[in-house]
Amino acid sequence: MNCAISGEVPEEPVISTKSGLLFERRLIERHISDYGKCPVTGEPLTIDDIVSIKTGKIIKPKPLHTASIPGLLGTFQNEWDGLMLSNFALEQQLHTARQELSHALYQHDSACRVIARLKKERDEARQLLAEVERHIPAAPEAVAPIAGLSNGKRASVDEEMGPDAKKLCPGISADIITELTDCNAALSQKRKKRQIPQTLASIDALERFTQLSSHPLHKTNKPGICSMDILHSKDVIATGGVDTTAVIFDRPSGQILSTLSGHSKKVTSVKFAGDSDLVLTASADKTVRIWKDSGDGNYACGHTLYDHSAEVRAVTVHATNKYFVSASLDSTWCFYDLSSGLCLAKVTDDSEKVDYTAAAFHPDGLILGTGTSQSVVKIWDVKSQANVAKFDGHSGEVTSISFSENGYFLATAAEDGVRLWDLRKLRNFKSFSSADANSVEFDPSGSYLGIAASDIRLYQTASVKAEWNLIKTLPDLSGTGKATCVKFGPDAQYVAVGSMDRNLRIFGLPVDEKADADDS
Repeated sequence: MNCAISGEVPEEPVISTKSGLLFERRLIERHISDYGKCPVTGEPLTIDDIVSIKTGKIIKPKPLHTASIPGLLGTFQNEWDGLMLSNFALEQQLHTARQELSHALYQHDSACRVIARLKKERDEARQLLAEVERHIPAAPEAVAPIAGLSNGKRASVDEEMGPDAKKLCPGISADIITELTDCNAALSQKRKKRQIPQTLASIDALERFTQLSSHPLHKTNKPGICSMDILHSKDVIATGGVDTTAVIFDRPSGQILSTLSGHSKKVTSVKFAGDSDLVLTASADKTVRIWKDSGDGNYACGHTLYDHSAEVRAVTVHATNKYFVSASLDSTWCFYDLSSGLCLAKVTDDSEKVDYTAAAFHPDGLILGTGTSQSVVKIWDVKSQANVAKFDGHSGEVTSISFSENGYFLATAAEDGVRLWDLRKLRNFKSFSSADANSVEFDPSGSYLGIAASDIRLYQTASVKAEWNLIKTLPDLSGTGKATCVKFGPDAQYVAVGSMDRNLRIFGLPVDEKADADDS
């Protein structure tokens, strides 16, 4: 319908209640204000006499010129011009955005380079600071006592300092030796009263061990678990992997507590420092790191130790939980203070060049055992750092060593298998032919022995003359044919196994069988 005045479709239509005619609101309101009557009928009309009408959205017809071909061509030309202008504006915006992105990427790359340089300078400064701290205890009149040790003999200052004049260790002081001796006496006395715990898993239980769980702790692109340790008081497991990380794993909950990242090459050894919140890691990147729980479950690196010049293969903690030893392929082992990370002694053997591949403290703490890549096992007096015994007989690299809790036996693993040594008579009294044995471990009670090779074998310990019976052979379920490490859980209630895949495997009694065993 059209307006009675303009003849066009109204945008805001109203209707007269008197005449019923349709108007455009703005036109009829202006006419009423000027004349006060209906423009068509001439009857008196007021604003109150018109009523608004609700209608849908009105689409006005196109102008007449768009109905012709020239008009359409003109319209299309206008649309094309507008499109080209819009496209030009977008291209300008894209060019500007590309320039800004290029500048941002350049700034990011520059920032990364600066950060890398600063990190390198920081690490160098830390290393220099550590070297300076090691020089502080050295006085001119005390040069001879603090020089390095070689096969139990004092090395010359030039030998210890080396060509770079940085390697200087203060030595193991008389106070520390007294502390180690007192610890030895206390542990020896305690061992005489030692009893096998009643909660220790029985031989029958070990015979029924089967895989309970498998946990993928490390990365898939660099699989392999190289080392393992268990904190028995909390039932927490630490693993060191080929992927350059160490993982702290809570076995009861099956959850990863923390991942320790910082090494640049595989983690070859990992150890808990007693019941404390400290963890030690050794790596093929020639460093040892001391990690401390920051309180929220995350571990931060407190010290990075650079005393070795080749791959570090092993770390072992003294019974005092105040000192530890690292062993390296650079033909040295180092004795450290755990709290400060200070290298107190760096020991070499002048009688023959050997590369250390394994290390472990005797339970009493005054004897250190080391394995070498030259198939030799060396026993050291910690107080004098003198080599007091040497075991030959293996062929191939010695991969692992373990002292029995009773202090009488030493188990060593190598490519030709596992050998048992009597420390009282310094002789080999038994051998197990487990080819390519990678790990050997006594349980904390000294009742069982575990061997990791192409499979995992559990033995019952005995005396020198008695038979060491095979209890159980567990298959390597990794599919790699190479179990790398084995550890007994608290009271030998389970066995943890690491292999050259990324999984930690737990072997033990199934829940129903364990409940039956507890009831019996």
